[in-house]
Amino acid sequence: MTLQPTTVETFPWGTAASGEPLQLFKLSSGTLRVEITNLGAAITSLFAPDRNGVYADVVLGYNTAAEYEADRKNYFGAIAGRYANRIAAGRFAIDGEHFQIPCNNGEATLHGGPEGFDRKVWAARAIADGVELTLTSPDGDMGYPGTLAVTVRYTLAGDALHIAYTATTSKPTVVNLTNHAYFNLAGEASGTHLAQRIRIDADRYLPIDRNSIPLGEQAPVAGTPFDLRAPVFIGARLAEDDPQLEIARGYDHNFVLNTPGPELHFAAEVVDPENGRRMVVETTEPGIQFYSGNFLDGSFTGKAGKPYERNAGFCLETQHFPDSPNVPEYPSTVLRPGDTFRSETVYAFSVADES
Repeated sequence: MTLQPTTVETFPWGTAASGEPLQLFKLSSGTLRVEITNLGAAITSLFAPDRNGVYADVVLGYNTAAEYEADRKNYFGAIAGRYANRIAAGRFAIDGEHFQIPCNNGEATLHGGPEGFDRKVWAARAIADGVELTLTSPDGDMGYPGTLAVTVRYTLAGDALHIAYTATTSKPTVVNLTNHAYFNLAGEASGTHLAQRIRIDADRYLPIDRNSIPLGEQAPVAGTPFDLRAPVFIGARLAEDDPQLEIARGYDHNFVLNTPGPELHFAAEVVDPENGRRMVVETTEPGIQFYSGNFLDGSFTGKAGKPYERNAGFCLETQHFPDSPNVPEYPSTVLRPGDTFRSETVYAFSVADES
């Protein structure tokens, strides 16, 4: 089947609080429609069809830039960096030199710190089938060493959204980049995702402490609520008496993907049996953070004017492991001058046969 060419339209989207101009890029492949802004390099909408051809916006978010800037908690659709996920106490060392990043999540640094990449206005331009966004994070930004030059490319091809990341640095630093979209395959204003089925290709996961920092071990999922190797309703095990679920109020854990290596490999699948929408995630990353939206509490109102309550959306954030700079046994997140960080993730949408 020949894919319909993707169209890319660019629109002004007001200004950021800093006064910098904002843009909105609208991508359409004939199968999917995606909108991306240069504020946080965020996905603001993603329309996918169900088994009857009815489209719904399946990502959480807001209608205006001001709402995104006012929300310092949820990271809806944004690129998280310079270090996605958590670093214990905001501290790490490279080659014996110690660095301190401001803590913004209890006793941890989360998603790069209080002024992470999600807060930045990126340079952006339309490219074939998508948009390219670039950001220069200066040496010392949030305490991280090295001037980091980051490029994120979103391209749309048929039923799949591709995200390609590259980065280079002037000094040894740590890098962990991901997209923080919240999905709900019934639509962003439809209530909870608990009746959707998930499958994650991981025999092991990373148990966490009370600060949501991995304990260091890679624990087997077998015999636990974290065994998602076969499809299971997201809400099926949330009420189980499990200390890990209690700590995170649900799922907010990194899963160790079974297929190693630098090529794209299957990571996860979610299906809404009611409407048939299916999302498949492939990545080059070694891990995926499954977050079931446990801390959404109705205090933020989304695009359709409805509050986002607990479990209104889930995240599948492809990435290296949390706190890797402090755990030598984990895959390294150190980037050195002369090397290039590369990562790719694909979110593909289709319709499941089941009902």
